[in-house]
Amino acid sequence: MTTLSTTSVRVFANSDLLSAGLDTFIEQQSQEAISARGVFQVAVSGGSLPKILAKHLVNNSSIAFEKWHIFFADERCVPLDHPDSNYLELRKELLDRLPLSRQPKVHTINQQHIHAPAIAAADYQQQLHDHFKGTVPEFDIILLGMGPDGHCCSLFPNHSLLNEHHLYVASIQDSPKPPSKRITFTLPIIHHARKNVFVTTGQGKQEMLFKIIHHPEMKLPCQLVGSAIWFVDQAAAALLPPSSLISTSSNTPKL
Repeated sequence: MTTLSTTSVRVFANSDLLSAGLDTFIEQQSQEAISARGVFQVAVSGGSLPKILAKHLVNNSSIAFEKWHIFFADERCVPLDHPDSNYLELRKELLDRLPLSRQPKVHTINQQHIHAPAIAAADYQQQLHDHFKGTVPEFDIILLGMGPDGHCCSLFPNHSLLNEHHLYVASIQDSPKPPSKRITFTLPIIHHARKNVFVTTGQGKQEMLFKIIHHPEMKLPCQLVGSAIWFVDQAAAALLPPSSLISTSSNTPKL
């Protein structure tokens, strides 16, 4: 059976243990990045990811959040307080629960441009350019979710943005999943990340996860990310043979 050769799958008994394992992993990555470069640069996606990410992370006193820079791997072109905003989800789950002294630097979509996605994308790319001082953006981690159709960020199957090789941030105005207007990281910036990490839970993700791991010829957006670490619960991993699993967990996360 063919598999994605550069993918590792870490399975946890349930979503709570997954959150704990993700917390341990991110703490380690954050400490290493801050020790080496003075900052931890991370991009996050939306959906259920902020809640899973924050569940244990918010109570981790060992993490120097004040040295974090958080970007968004994709964002909806809506106000920051709109229910569809990825920023709002992260704010509710993590940022609002951190004291002022530990607040990270958060880089959001420019509210002035939410009605013009192409301008919003260009502005966000400029934010990346300024932050990374004109060099190719290299995130320590990009945290990704997996859509039921195999999409990640706002990169959807068979969409022309999968062939974007020049822009790091692009606009999409015909998203098959509402809201239709968004900005998104493209594959070139994702490929430059030090680590790409997918977080996937639930029985409803079983079939798609199996396809992504064992049918790379489908060239779904999640597969086009390339090298990645997957944090999944047993419900999502139920169809994967044991040979697919790099690390498993029953009562405690093994990393």
